[in-house]
Amino acid sequence: MKLILKKVHTQIYRYSVGLFYFIFWPFLYYYSRNPGRYKSMNKVRRVWGFISSMVAGITYNIDYEQRIDWSKAYIICPNHTSNLDITAMSLAIKNNICFMGKDELLDGVVTRLFFQTVDIPVNRESKMSSFRAFKAASERLQQGMTMVIFPEGTIPDIYPPELIAFKNGPFRMAIEHKIPVIPVTSLNTWQILWDDGKKLGSKPGVCNIFVHKPVETAHLTLDDAEALREQVYNIINQKLQQA
Repeated sequence: MKLILKKVHTQIYRYSVGLFYFIFWPFLYYYSRNPGRYKSMNKVRRVWGFISSMVAGITYNIDYEQRIDWSKAYIICPNHTSNLDITAMSLAIKNNICFMGKDELLDGVVTRLFFQTVDIPVNRESKMSSFRAFKAASERLQQGMTMVIFPEGTIPDIYPPELIAFKNGPFRMAIEHKIPVIPVTSLNTWQILWDDGKKLGSKPGVCNIFVHKPVETAHLTLDDAEALREQVYNIINQKLQQA
């Protein structure tokens, strides 16, 4: 019975996301037509994510290790255990953002518009697709946008989820562009909704997110990419272990 109720809740959440997407669609479509309007598109994304979650009884508690200057561009590296992580990052990051995600999101009803415009799709199995995606990400960074890249590259299949090895890409990019990396620990989104909720359902609750202080890269070279990757991994893993 408990699993049935949790699956019913997942449907409530999914319908809420879909309903408010179509309510906000005229604004999202208008802002998506011009890259100069992507900042406004992201503002609508935040409102959409917040309201659709709240209707399903899901809220977000976001703590910051220190005050962050959001006038600067960053590469955000969160762990990834839930579809709720997208909304959590939209709410936690206060400047103009761009997500990098799997190219299957181009086929999603509520994700297609974003990954055709502001966000960047990537097929990690294709070297050419990865090259194009990271080239587009570099251009976004040069325009002053903040990139959100989940360094695990996927939501782990293990339940309860465990932090898996990070990819090198975001850390090489951070060093090449001398952009600080901000680790973000999603502490319990998987307990509210693991992955997309199809297997175990979901429930109302508070998602706890911790935004760590930026890790500077201005003094690093590409030879330091693996060390930077491990540093960010350890920061997130330590916070997860503490929780």
